[in-house]
Amino acid sequence: MTPTHPAEPPATAVAAPRTTAPRRALRAVAIAACLPYLALKTAWLTGFHIGIPEGSELLTTEGETALFLLNALTVAMDAAVVALALALTLPRGRRLPAWLMLLPLWIATGLLAPIVLGFPFSVLLGVLGGRDGNAGRESADFLDDWVFTLVYTGFGVQALALGALFALYVRDRWGPLLGGRLADLPDTPTAPARRTGAVAAAVLALVPAALHLTWAAGATAGLPPGQAGQRDAVFRLTEGMDALFAAAAAAGVLLLAFRTGAAGGVRLRTATALAWTGSAALTAGSGWMLLADLANEGHVTRAQETTAPMALAYAVEMVVGVLVLTVGAHLFAERSAERSAERAAGR
Repeated sequence: MTPTHPAEPPATAVAAPRTTAPRRALRAVAIAACLPYLALKTAWLTGFHIGIPEGSELLTTEGETALFLLNALTVAMDAAVVALALALTLPRGRRLPAWLMLLPLWIATGLLAPIVLGFPFSVLLGVLGGRDGNAGRESADFLDDWVFTLVYTGFGVQALALGALFALYVRDRWGPLLGGRLADLPDTPTAPARRTGAVAAAVLALVPAALHLTWAAGATAGLPPGQAGQRDAVFRLTEGMDALFAAAAAAGVLLLAFRTGAAGGVRLRTATALAWTGSAALTAGSGWMLLADLANEGHVTRAQETTAPMALAYAVEMVVGVLVLTVGAHLFAERSAERSAERAAGR
């Protein structure tokens, strides 16, 4: 949802802000939160089975192959969080191209937002007995319980620290582009194309939203037999959140494209946050599931395989996410170009 057009004002036009003590503290917290996860993953990559109980399917020949590939990828992804924390706080980070900062931050938002929202409720449901006994036992056979606690707590801390740094960075670098209300935005020649893209994204978002809501409500149609028998409160919570992210993406992109009537009073930053977070969660979450399916191909039973409705939901979610991102990128590229023209005329 940010400028990717060359017309963006040069970053050097405004002095990079000094790295203050609060930013250094947030950076340290974000990096420290990555270390336990990186240590655990590195141990698995080097052959240690800490946190993996005897009898886990991860210790089979097929399981170890998939585990190695996914661990290598996730180590790189968590290392990217460290790089982002540095880029968001060092003066040189202000001079990086917009796309180089925003694309990985969009993906990080999509991967971490569901954890921030869902993990506390998941823990609460576990304490209150909301987990199905069979599902809980199978999770325990897969990995030790403390692994989930360590990993998801670290992800939550990373998300909060990195999110705060991102908000400060956006305020400093693109704050003026996000100011005002939707009604204040001028119409441009590309507005009809953006409206078409927004409508397409919103209509497509109905498909995964309906599926996730159906599964959250207790339906089993479209779920693999193995998963249909393991539905618990946490599963329903996750499906409900997926539907919520689809709704957020649709609402945000429609607000950005159709900014008349009551919608005109909405702040631009609010609509952008909805579109950014919703589209990121849809794209990153579905992309990760499709990647996991690819890594596990031939290593799971038919009762665990992804079904056609699930694959459809993942594919449509990725399309919706890209459409929303494209609509937002064009909008803010034009805003950036307008501000550049105003600055040039002022000189």
